Amino acid sequence: MLDAFYGRISSTATVIIAVSIMLFCGFAMTRITKLLRLPNVTAYIIVGILIGPFCMDLIPDSVIVGTDFIADIALAFIAFSVGEFFKLSVLKKNGTKILIITLCEALLAALLVFVLTFFILRLDIVFSVVLSALASATAPTSTATTIRQTKAKGEFVDVLLQVIALDDVFSLIAFSIAISIASVFLTDGGSLSASTIILPILTNIGVMVLGGFFGLFLKLLMPKKRTTDNRLIILISMLFLFCGICALLDISPLLGCMAMGMVYINITEDDKLFKQINYFSPPILLLFFVRSGLNLQLDSLFSSTVSAGAVPIIIIALLYFGVRMIGKYGGAFLGSLLVKKDSSTRKYLGLALIPQAGVAIGLAAMAARTLGGTVGESLQTIILASSILYEIIGPACAKLSLYLSGSYSNKIEDIVPIQALDEAGNPKREVDILIERIQKIRSEIPEGDQPHVSPEEQAFLEASEEQYEALYELQKRRLGRRK
Repeated sequence: MLDAFYGRISSTATVIIAVSIMLFCGFAMTRITKLLRLPNVTAYIIVGILIGPFCMDLIPDSVIVGTDFIADIALAFIAFSVGEFFKLSVLKKNGTKILIITLCEALLAALLVFVLTFFILRLDIVFSVVLSALASATAPTSTATTIRQTKAKGEFVDVLLQVIALDDVFSLIAFSIAISIASVFLTDGGSLSASTIILPILTNIGVMVLGGFFGLFLKLLMPKKRTTDNRLIILISMLFLFCGICALLDISPLLGCMAMGMVYINITEDDKLFKQINYFSPPILLLFFVRSGLNLQLDSLFSSTVSAGAVPIIIIALLYFGVRMIGKYGGAFLGSLLVKKDSSTRKYLGLALIPQAGVAIGLAAMAARTLGGTVGESLQTIILASSILYEIIGPACAKLSLYLSGSYSNKIEDIVPIQALDEAGNPKREVDILIERIQKIRSEIPEGDQPHVSPEEQAFLEASEEQYEALYELQKRRLGRRK
């Protein structure tokens, strides 16, 4: 659509204008999806499809190909943030039980998808192995956002957050092994050996150890006197350096970035840095998801490939969508039953594990780049298509699980609890209880028109204020010297 226009301007101008279109259109679409109570990820993927080559064709192919590195940066941010949830002090309380639940739900989802694709649909082994590994991933952002919005709390929420954290660890490991096995089938004709499985495991362990050292080094670079803006600069430079080293060695940086975050949070308890980077990363994640939508091959949805046999991709995507949900729910139920969790956890935990977006889309993009050809293209198309469906029903399922488990309530008595007795031990009048509730609610509302500020935004604002104060003090000292 804009090819003639892009042809008249420089390549630099082309990139800048294309990126601005991606950013603005992504933002504009969120205004619509917000009305429909859908996550931002859904808006970004849809807008990528709309401005992509199959619809409006607003972004040139050169920009789509040239921004391939955005996937690595976005995944580094996501993996580092996942490390924050891997606090050993928290995991020690229910570590073994959480591990069993996570293994059950992740393994069953992967196993059912493999049975579907390889044994029932008779699809290619490479395709089946990698898609099965991707099935284990869960979207932590959607569920965490739902928990924050509903102010849910309790044992169910604690178990859910820990399972989500470990779930992404499992999916990253499973994907790394699956890609290594798939590469052997593509290059060596499928001659599997013990080294084929052991070598990827050892490689991932080595990457995690290296990431742990980066986490230790990151802590050394973060003394208390370090300003918050410089802390953010140092963190991003360390993530970029780690990703660059992994790219040189041709290995995935995901587990290493996660280990970096895990080591840093456990030796410093500094969650403010994670809030800062979570507030800094939205534009990068927006570009990543929009670019993923740009890469969605709509024409391949209704076609068949060598890897997918005679089955159209859209049928595989729909079957994957349903089978993975069954695996997640059934695995969570089985794991909770094995560790003797209460009935509400057994019944409703699986509902909160249905969302799938960020990690899976990132891994699918990496698979498409690593495997290439029709296999990589088909995998990315299936994950993107199913992720749109997951992000439509996922948050609703997560909210339903929180409500049914009793983690939050819509009753005023539960939202604003008030003592029914006064200091003398006498029952309060209903009107007095109502007045106390109103006063408590008013005390929690920001004054005037001040909007609600999230912890991430607050951390970023504090960093800006500290930077301003530092520059002001520096200016004062310079003026003092001149006098």
